[in-house]
Amino acid sequence: MARIIDIEADRQAALEAACAALAGGFAIAIPTETVYGLAADATNPAAITRIYETKGRPRFNPLICHMADLAMAEEHAEFDPVSRALAAAFWPGPLTLVLPLKPQSPIHSLATAGLDSVGVRVPKGFAGALIGAFGRPLAAPSANTSGAISATSATHVDADLGAKVPLILDAGPSTVGVESTIVKVEGDRVRLLRPGGLAAREIERVAGRPLLRAKTASAAIEAPGMLASHYAPGAAVRLNATTVEPGEALIAFGSAVVSGKNGARIVLDLSPGGDLAEAAANLFDYMKRADASGASSIAFSAIPEEGLGEAINDRLQRAAAPRD
Repeated sequence: MARIIDIEADRQAALEAACAALAGGFAIAIPTETVYGLAADATNPAAITRIYETKGRPRFNPLICHMADLAMAEEHAEFDPVSRALAAAFWPGPLTLVLPLKPQSPIHSLATAGLDSVGVRVPKGFAGALIGAFGRPLAAPSANTSGAISATSATHVDADLGAKVPLILDAGPSTVGVESTIVKVEGDRVRLLRPGGLAAREIERVAGRPLLRAKTASAAIEAPGMLASHYAPGAAVRLNATTVEPGEALIAFGSAVVSGKNGARIVLDLSPGGDLAEAAANLFDYMKRADASGASSIAFSAIPEEGLGEAINDRLQRAAAPRD
């Protein structure tokens, strides 16, 4: 079983244990402001293989490589002017930039799924300090079984992967609650590859141009979170519900009026006050709670598309997609 260290109780012990495990080629669970990550040395192929094996993740699905700061990121990736401006504005934070990988970078091709590009991010808080102390980038997808609901607490990680990882670092609940926003600059265009914890309008403000969005799922996987079915609970998911059937779980938003809610197995409200940031922070935890209730399916009331609602709806649409 995993050793769990409370970072607030003993930060130095957490840093030392994490660096030792990473140097030993292990994959460990670390907190970030978005979700908990399953982190390993991005330059070590054996360590990266442990990530894929622990999660049961397809190896064609690339991993985000997390950096301590912009200077470390520049050692591994080529920055165009727009990407540099976005990094300056939003790092550390919930933004991933897909950039050309420098030929001399020691990031292993297993982390990039063989692509000539790499997704890079500088996380806030302890994760950034850990990467700085370790001295090498960390490949770190979400710390959960592939395709399942992402983990936003150490408890979530332990319940899912506790028997498979040697160490879980506990920093309490993730403050953002959904994964990072992923963008890629291509000449004069800026493409949104995955909506996430940074609202599109904030990126557009700095980039000075609108983000281009794919209208259909792409056959080419350029970044994490692009698989059609993802973030899925065990129960089926039903979206934009105005009624709830007996035995279903209901996850509402903004005190939405949903008929039949008295017959629901469990009723949860992502944000009674209609706050999308609060809804994003609660999303994965509430999905796990609804799934654990034994409900036959989970009905979600409608959530606005603006701001962080775009990321929430993206996760819900993938959770509701047909599964292999």
